[in-house]
This record gives sequence, C-alpha cells and structure tokens, in this order.
Amino acid sequence: MKRFLSKFFLIPAVLFAASPLFAEGEELARGGSIWQTLIMVGIAIVFFYFILWRPEHKRRKEIEKKRGSMKKGDKVTAMGIVGTVDRIKEQTVIVKMVDGAKIEFLKAAISEVSMKEEEQEEAVEHPVAT
Repeated sequence: MKRFLSKFFLIPAVLFAASPLFAEGEELARGGSIWQTLIMVGIAIVFFYFILWRPEHKRRKEIEKKRGSMKKGDKVTAMGIVGTVDRIKEQTVIVKMVDGAKIEFLKAAISEVSMKEEEQEEAVEHPVAT
C-alpha cells in the first residue's frame, strides 16, 4: 500500500517538475515558479508527516508498549499463530498452543497481545481512572 501511495504521489511531482521543460521562454523567465515548487514540496512534506508517518509511529509505540507489558497467561498472536504466553525471556517468548505444543517467538514477531480473561473481566468491572 505504501509503495502504491508513493508512486501515486510521485507521478504528479515529476510532471510538475518537468513542466518548465515544455514552457515557453517568456514563462520560464518569471520568478514565481521556484516559489510554486517550494510550496508544493512543503505541502507534500506536511501531507506525508500527518497522514503517513505520525499514525504509523503512534501504532508502533502502542504495539511496543503491549509487548513490554506481556505476562504469563496472556493471549498473543504471532505471524497468524494464536496461543498463550508460557514463559518470557529477554528477547523471546515461549507460546503454548491449544494442543499443548510450545513455540518460541521473537518478541518483535508478536503482532497482538490480549490480557487474560480474568483480567479483562476485572478491567470491565473496575475501570481504572486516568
């Protein structure tokens, strides 16, 4: 998706930058074209910051926070495999599957963390005021 968006917004930028090549000699002499280019580049930078970079940064921070707060018994999803946390090491997590098999994953491979069912019920019954 990001690759598509970058190509989608790159095409107008290239066409805009190439437009002076096709311009008449008198239009090229005017001084406003550099300001137009700078304004378009500024708009593109602001767009990429607020639409792409900032939300992605927030999402990464949230996932890292969840990975850091994992404890034994939490339900996790890693590369599409669902299981419960059996043991946590420094860089890896051992996940227990439904059939009792255990797999060791890197913490970075875990994409989703859910609390234990008991803790979720307690959180619903007694919400913490922030």
